[in-house]
Amino acid sequence: MLLCRVMGNVVSTRKNEKLKGSTFLLVKSLGVPESEFIAVDNIGAGAGDEVLVACGSAARLAISEDMPVDAAIVGIIDD
Repeated sequence: MLLCRVMGNVVSTRKNEKLKGSTFLLVKSLGVPESEFIAVDNIGAGAGDEVLVACGSAARLAISEDMPVDAAIVGIIDD
């Protein structure tokens, strides 16, 4: 799990059928400098939010086991 900040939206014109309806966000890890990556968001995070991101098999379990994801936003940090 990583603590990250949402930098903005990512627009894709083509997606895997299983990812249709999912939102992609560009996130930056707060612990690792210069580490930006794309995460699937199904909880409604927005630009500037601090979020908790699951990676690897934990991300697939958080979203759905049959979805091809490597990073998923699993929580929004309030305080």
